[in-house]
Amino acid sequence: MTTVELDLLPATQLRAATARRLSRDLREKVPLARQGEYEANGWVVDKVLKSAVWMRRPKSHGLAFEDRVWAMCARLGFSSMNRTRELKIRYGKSDNETKQLDVFAADDDVVLVIECKSSDKDQAPTYAFKTEIESIQGYRKGVTRQLRELFPDHKVKFVFATNNIGVSEETRERISNADIAYLDEESVAYYHELADHLGVAAKYQFLGNLFQGDKIQAMDATVAAIQGKMGGHTYYSFAIEPDRLLKLAYVLHRNNANSQWMPTYQRVIKRSRLKRVTEFVGRGGFFPNSLIINIETGRRGLRFERATTQAGESRLGVLHLPQKYRSAYVIDGQHRLYGFANSARANTELLPVVAFVDLPGDKQLELFMQINENQQAVPKNLRLTLKADLEWTSIDLRRRAQALKLKVAQQLGERKSSPLRGRVILGEEKSTDRLCITLDAINRGIDRGRFIGEFTSSEMKKVGSFYRGSNEATLRPLTEFLEYCFDHARDRLPLQWNAGKGEGGFVFTNPGTEAMLRVVGDIVDFLADQGKLDARVNTPKETFAQVREILDPLLNHLAPLSVEDIAEFKSWFGSGGPTKYLRRFQAALVECVDGFMPDGFDEWKANQEKQFNQESYSMINDIENHMKQDIRRRLQDRFRGTWIKDGVPKAVYARAESLRAEKQYEAPEGVTVDWWDCLYLIDYHSIMQQGSKALWDEIYDEAYTLPSDRKAGAWKSKLSWVVTLNEVRKKTHHSGGEAVTEEEYAFLQTLHSHFDLGGTGRND
Repeated sequence: MTTVELDLLPATQLRAATARRLSRDLREKVPLARQGEYEANGWVVDKVLKSAVWMRRPKSHGLAFEDRVWAMCARLGFSSMNRTRELKIRYGKSDNETKQLDVFAADDDVVLVIECKSSDKDQAPTYAFKTEIESIQGYRKGVTRQLRELFPDHKVKFVFATNNIGVSEETRERISNADIAYLDEESVAYYHELADHLGVAAKYQFLGNLFQGDKIQAMDATVAAIQGKMGGHTYYSFAIEPDRLLKLAYVLHRNNANSQWMPTYQRVIKRSRLKRVTEFVGRGGFFPNSLIINIETGRRGLRFERATTQAGESRLGVLHLPQKYRSAYVIDGQHRLYGFANSARANTELLPVVAFVDLPGDKQLELFMQINENQQAVPKNLRLTLKADLEWTSIDLRRRAQALKLKVAQQLGERKSSPLRGRVILGEEKSTDRLCITLDAINRGIDRGRFIGEFTSSEMKKVGSFYRGSNEATLRPLTEFLEYCFDHARDRLPLQWNAGKGEGGFVFTNPGTEAMLRVVGDIVDFLADQGKLDARVNTPKETFAQVREILDPLLNHLAPLSVEDIAEFKSWFGSGGPTKYLRRFQAALVECVDGFMPDGFDEWKANQEKQFNQESYSMINDIENHMKQDIRRRLQDRFRGTWIKDGVPKAVYARAESLRAEKQYEAPEGVTVDWWDCLYLIDYHSIMQQGSKALWDEIYDEAYTLPSDRKAGAWKSKLSWVVTLNEVRKKTHHSGGEAVTEEEYAFLQTLHSHFDLGGTGRND
């Protein structure tokens, strides 16, 4: 079999070709005489010349995606690319045994053969791609043999790329088992975004994904290092050239393209920040602080040749790093590392590194959170996403259940099969008119819909309607069931679905989504009580078939609502909105479904007097206990031995100390009363207002400013909620107190959720 010459584009033409590939249109220069012929085939005139005309036509869906993949490779620094879309290569002995390659890309070390599939359907179809995978396996050996003649000593990787197509976990696993890499449109978009920020240095991330665990040829993997222990974990301290570390390193960005189980916590590298770092390095600047990484060895450990010298508990020696792609995860310092990517000093400068070994994913994430706690604020939506990863395997069952609720919320926003995809804000995405549902709203709906159940830190108090004994067993059935519910609601309420939150939409917004989840929970419980279903046993589809019959009357009620009715719903904003939505939804079902009476609805309808007091009492205790512990810790961390004098107003301390003395006098023998236990709730208001705005910003602002108060003018006004809380406390903790209103109850729920104190345990 003779080698076939490949028609590749000269490197000097890559930039212009990339621009053409990224264009939405095909453009072609034709003689004036052929203008009519082209127009008959759907082309339009772009520019008229003296003797020719430039024509253009929108690219087909599939062609546009193929070009985007091609452009991604070019922007990542692959210098050998197919010139046309008709590149073919022989894989057998016969002349007809040739394979057309959608995208061909090669650099000094790697060759990629990429096959692209795209769908232009409004809703992404799901394909198994059995034939396509078998086809790649059939021609791979022959194509690889040919390519290695042209590109000796190169790694050859086959890649399957899809756009707007649902690919199940089983299909992904089959692709992986066939040793084929997989990319979807979100992965392609991610690498384009990374190329915007990093340029060709982004290729390290790409190669880390494609060749994870593969050996990097001709790399010196030894460094002089110090071995030690920190927090019970082995670590190594060493210095290394950025050029070497970049080949090993991988940054776990929080992005749909990286949403597998391994916790992904870093925010995408900021171009402006990277530019500043690069310029700083170019001027001869250096970073004395260490990068923090975790080295993955597959539990085999690292080879460390100890020197005879030992200093204290640390040991000196030579460390052998793994010669593998994606073996070093960057926990902290991504900008410092990638700032060297395009620097002439990348192979001469030395970066200090602290490297942990085989640190579990949740520990890496916990370390990242600790490092960033007092640095650049991690937005709540991203923090909740990280919380789902961090607490997934927590020994605290309450935290583990919370992680499950958040993971379901996350999947409803990420999965291609979910109707809420593109409507749920993920990571650091910015809210828009349609992208407006937060993870927190879905989390509250799942919590208060009783799908998971109630837990203490060590045991289950009450099993939820969908809980199947573990997070892993529950995640998929509950997610699929809720997808069925929202898909049905979307089909039955097309005007609501198409309306943005500012265009009369109210169902597919935060309060509407939370209320819909809660009323679906009511329906599941109602049917379970009647013995008609067991969501822990039935398939999601079977459960939905039963739920739909009762859900339909609600959707029938919502579909024809007048402009005035919709305006009433939209007036219920703020923390009390979801509860008002819920009561309205429940009322529609109570009227037309025999026997449907959710817990608490009849009491709410008949008499709302003091119905919220008991649980409000518990929530206030939770909030007060949290503030008591947290504020003291923050003051002690900030001021150390002088925390009382520097952090507590003299009058507050004097009054609490006086009360402490009275209580100590009356206390039984052996009991010691702490003055901090003698503070009133309103005292925390005075303590947090002590000092300057700078002190507030440093230790309180992120934790104690409610989202609704972020834009408040004066910093002290951000604490007005403490005064409100104290007024509500008088109703619950004083004899003869008044009834807590529904708005006040919702206010407490907001605080309870803000401080991540777990579910409220209510059944309404």
